[in-house]
Amino acid sequence: MFDLLALLASGDFHSGSDLGEKLGISRAAIWKRIQRITDELGVPVQSVPGKGYRIAQPLRMLNRDAIQYSFPTLPIFLYNSIDSTNDEAKKLLSTYSAPLAVFAEHQTQGKGRRGREWSSPYAQNLYLSFVWPITEGLDQIDGLSLVIGLAVLKTIKRVCKIEAQLKWPNDVLINERKVAGILLELIGDPVELCHVVIGVGVNINMLDSVFRIDQEWTSLAKETGAIIDRELFAKILLEELDIYLDRQKIYGFSSMRAEWLSAHAWQGRNVVLHTGNDFVDGKLIGVGDKGEVCLLVDGQEYKYLGGELSLRLQNDTRN
Repeated sequence: MFDLLALLASGDFHSGSDLGEKLGISRAAIWKRIQRITDELGVPVQSVPGKGYRIAQPLRMLNRDAIQYSFPTLPIFLYNSIDSTNDEAKKLLSTYSAPLAVFAEHQTQGKGRRGREWSSPYAQNLYLSFVWPITEGLDQIDGLSLVIGLAVLKTIKRVCKIEAQLKWPNDVLINERKVAGILLELIGDPVELCHVVIGVGVNINMLDSVFRIDQEWTSLAKETGAIIDRELFAKILLEELDIYLDRQKIYGFSSMRAEWLSAHAWQGRNVVLHTGNDFVDGKLIGVGDKGEVCLLVDGQEYKYLGGELSLRLQNDTRN
């Protein structure tokens, strides 16, 4: 399947007979692989009588060696298709030391928060897991998802020259639509050495999706009207992660709280906080020094923090 996709990557038309001859298989087998490319990898393939097959937009795959060259001391892994970059990163920790970075062109079981699936079409977006060692106690992870959001925000601005916003605790938005998400998984013994796996998914060149997405979304290509260099984006994101994680380790989230609030998408808006089985209505008035979300409820400020919390705007069930 991937050998056929490599032939189609240019976006030019190829007849079924030419593709079959190059791969040594029948035209019927080509058609079956075309179906798999669309159904399994999420890459739409056009079929035009008299012209043949082509993918809707050209694909440029990531080059691991090129990324590794920019970060010679950071172990970097790149896969065509795996279940989840977070799961693969955990496996690699048994052999390699952190920090390390895992990229994939496609995920079969991409993860979002609260058990959601992360749509992962092949070679269109960025799927990264970065493993960070926790050496200064669990205070080191206070507000961490918000810090990662700042790194993604800065990367978008550097690469695309556009402004994005942040939604507590782990979403990056453009014009109220989700463009990136963050998933943190803590592994190991907090008393001794443990690690946090930082999963980042960014919608980069996805214009349409054959997969179901249960919320309003956008991509950098949709917002800019241009195809984005994913490899450049990957390199700059690794640079920004290094900068922001260093600040987090030395100074903590409180040193970046004002920066986060300056990009806060829902500041001052009325929201509903989902806390497991309960809902809290209030006005969103900011975040605390440990990354807590701060709500004004019946005239009194409350702070909330936890992995199963989620926010949506009042009278809006999409978020």
